[in-house]
Amino acid sequence: MAGSSLRDTLFQRTLEDLIKGLRMSFIGETAFISKAMDEIRREIKSTDPYIKAVALQKLSYLSSLHFYGMSFAAFHVVELLSSTRFSHKRIAYHCASHSFNDTTPVLVLITNQLRKDLSSTNEYEVSLALECLSRIATVDLARDLTPEIYTLLSSSKVLVRKKAIGVILRVFEKYPDAARVCFKRLVENLHVSDTQILSAAVGVFCELTSKDPRSYLPLAPEFYKILVDCKNNWVLIKVLKIFAKLAPLEPRLAKRVVEPICDHMRRTGAKSLVFECVRTVVTSFGDYDSAVRLAIAKVREFLVDDDPNLMYLALQALSVAAPKHLWAVLENKEVVIKSLSDLDPNIKLESLRLIMAMVSEGKVTEISRVLLNYALKSDPEFCNEILGSILSTCCRNVYEVIIDFDWYVMTLGEMSRIPHCRKGDEIERQLIDIGMRVKDVRPEVVRVGRDLLIDPSLLGNPFLHRILSAAAWVSGEYVEFSRNPLELMEALIQPRTNLLPSSIRAVYIQSAFKTLIFCLNSYFSQSEIISSTSCLDSLVTPASQFVPGRDFQEGSDLATNNASAQNEQEEGFNPRVLNRSSDDISGDDGEEIGGAFCGQTSRLASLEMNVLTDESVTNVLNKIELAIGPLLGSHDVEILERARNLLSFIELIRKDIANFSSQMEETLPRDETEAFKIIKMMQDAFSDELGPVSVTAQERVPIPDGLALKDNLEDLETILPDVQLPSSISFSLGSALQDETAGVPFPTVQNKEDSEPSNESTFLLAEHRKRHGLYYLPSEKNDVSNDYPPANDLKSQGNAEDLVKLTEQALVPKKKPNHAKPRPVVVKLDEGDVVPIAAKRQPKDDLLSDAVREVLLPSDTKASSSHNKPLDSSSIKNKGKEKVNVDTPESKEDLSIDKQDNRNQSLRKSKHQSHGKDRKHRSSRNAGDEREERGQEGKKKSSHRHSKNKGRQRTDVPQSVIPQTQVIPDFLL
Repeated sequence: MAGSSLRDTLFQRTLEDLIKGLRMSFIGETAFISKAMDEIRREIKSTDPYIKAVALQKLSYLSSLHFYGMSFAAFHVVELLSSTRFSHKRIAYHCASHSFNDTTPVLVLITNQLRKDLSSTNEYEVSLALECLSRIATVDLARDLTPEIYTLLSSSKVLVRKKAIGVILRVFEKYPDAARVCFKRLVENLHVSDTQILSAAVGVFCELTSKDPRSYLPLAPEFYKILVDCKNNWVLIKVLKIFAKLAPLEPRLAKRVVEPICDHMRRTGAKSLVFECVRTVVTSFGDYDSAVRLAIAKVREFLVDDDPNLMYLALQALSVAAPKHLWAVLENKEVVIKSLSDLDPNIKLESLRLIMAMVSEGKVTEISRVLLNYALKSDPEFCNEILGSILSTCCRNVYEVIIDFDWYVMTLGEMSRIPHCRKGDEIERQLIDIGMRVKDVRPEVVRVGRDLLIDPSLLGNPFLHRILSAAAWVSGEYVEFSRNPLELMEALIQPRTNLLPSSIRAVYIQSAFKTLIFCLNSYFSQSEIISSTSCLDSLVTPASQFVPGRDFQEGSDLATNNASAQNEQEEGFNPRVLNRSSDDISGDDGEEIGGAFCGQTSRLASLEMNVLTDESVTNVLNKIELAIGPLLGSHDVEILERARNLLSFIELIRKDIANFSSQMEETLPRDETEAFKIIKMMQDAFSDELGPVSVTAQERVPIPDGLALKDNLEDLETILPDVQLPSSISFSLGSALQDETAGVPFPTVQNKEDSEPSNESTFLLAEHRKRHGLYYLPSEKNDVSNDYPPANDLKSQGNAEDLVKLTEQALVPKKKPNHAKPRPVVVKLDEGDVVPIAAKRQPKDDLLSDAVREVLLPSDTKASSSHNKPLDSSSIKNKGKEKVNVDTPESKEDLSIDKQDNRNQSLRKSKHQSHGKDRKHRSSRNAGDEREERGQEGKKKSSHRHSKNKGRQRTDVPQSVIPQTQVIPDFLL
């Protein structure tokens, strides 16, 4: 057997041989590793600890780099841990740290070995055990090894002591009751002179205060002493992080600490410490103006430094200070703007955030113009960061910073044409959202949509498909604002639309349907006007006759102003002129009225007939049939259904349209023809407006009696096996919150509730609104016009210096401009436009925080409570005799210990009285359990006698209970 072991040892491949063989393997990496794993499985079963150690060493290497499992070797790791050789023990501890976890079955077998190594006189063995425990400690290990950790916290060896301080974090996390034993000794390490031990202790408290700072507020005097006396920069940085958490909890603490922090900023030359002081001041001491100004001065020094790391930290500090101290960003705006051209992407992103923090109602136009110019010159990634920042800032809180919506819609169109634009989804959502919320901006939305649709080069860019979908939808939904619907129709049915996805092309077809209905309705209506004998009778025809159901009274002034301004520049179809009522063009002088009416009639007749003639209408119908006809063979349901609807409608009315000119000589009125009735009915169906829907609208719909709603639809497949869910969701009419309200239909809004229904469809809508009016948006009259200054031109480009000069002028603080016209009405829902966030449940009281408060605050509650399992006899005796007191001699004068002790004694008496009997029974029961387990009769009697006397003493206390409150030492006095 010995010869076999020697032979295996001589011919065993080491870790170095394994690595060399893996790099020079000719059979492939997978095959070589598979062969090596077979060797390891055979070698690891050897009784020779050297062979086992080498096998575990190779296995840990393959597990770390090639992710091979080593759970099968867990018991062999435990075997090697008991080796007396340090080299073998080190390999075993490394493998245990790498492979053991809470579910490892053999983890309970190493408790005694860990206890033995933690008690060893060899500091390196103790160090190995501490490092392993910090990674694999479980509740049982932490509970059983707490006495050893408590002893090591006061070790005379610096290496062991600082590692014991570090492992206490894991022990507290797994077993919070260990704080009742070890917390006092952990606090004592804050008073040592050794920098390594002090740094480890402060690091532990830095992590603990980040979770629950209030529990560690009584330790403020110790941290203050370290802040004033310590000279180590890294220790001071951790102490500053602690005070950043504690200062908001105690105002007097901030008043005392702010001066030492400012002294460190003035005197130290360490950039890391200066930055931490700056961050602490701007986050937790913002009420002290002198400290904030000193911190901003230090930030300005970082900004002009050549080191990009310091510049990034300075920009980050300004980002932290911006919410409360925007003046700090404005004072350094020149450097911030120049940083947009920096080579470091992190610096550019921080600069962009700072610039967006300066956005307000008066500066949004200028800042957006500058950023768009930078976007044109930037790389694709940063370009989309700029566009995303503009979009998210402008739509914040339902466009609260936007005054000129015409400018913003035009800006959305210009963003779409930027070569690197990848924000199609967000631009689509905002175009549709603005169109539904702001009525006055709909002409500009239609104009921008028309510019996008008529450009065939945009159809080949897949990142713009969603934007084209929104352009098509708004053009069809608000087609009455289009200057030339025939041009819009040609753009919607152009042959290059076959480049679009099916969901987008379906929207094109539906918008073409709406546009055709509007053109035919206008065609019939203008013929009625021209054929009338009285120009006065024709012009007083209400607008609702041409576009029924749509409330144009609110935007009549807007339509009139835009029409008069644009008719002089270009001739085109303008149906908004037809929608003017007699009130808009009436006057007091009868002769002037008649002359104006006659002149307007002749102008309308010549203008409209030049566009919509019998021949032009026939050509439109032919083009639609030619473009949509091939789609009848499409496999997409949305395209097929909408194409059939459109072609069937054309086939239904084509005969009457062809004979429309001959009907002028017949006695049958044109408004009674079959085609005109169908067109009027379709126009009524498309005329009701779509508005934003609250995300809580569905929740307010009452559940009908007898309807059982299930939590899920898991059995839907068994009930309807032939029904399959669609793989992709087709485009739905956009809403203010498209993602959140997907699947919730939009309620159609009827603006004139008191008007009589013109046909069956409007009658049904009116009845539905009357019954469910609670879920409809209220109809409001808006007489606000849209006469805004012209939008800014973003086409001009320049170098970085020109952009900086331009932005310097734009970012100068100004008074809020006085707008000639008030801000357009933006429809907002009563319930809000943000998805309601469910209130988070309050977490349970942290057991660790309770244990820390019990140690730090005056209390007589001992660690041997009913829910704590005793560790051993020595730990019980220590906890019973030991009185925890973390106050240092230097801090006793500041804390007024005498008065505090008197108050503590009264609290103890009150608490003893109220809990005397309960504690008596608990201690008797615990002692009885120990008696049964250990079988020691002497300890039985002493424990019983001790609990009896203890209970007798507590019964003598007066029965006056005083509630205990958290005592924060006032070290500021």
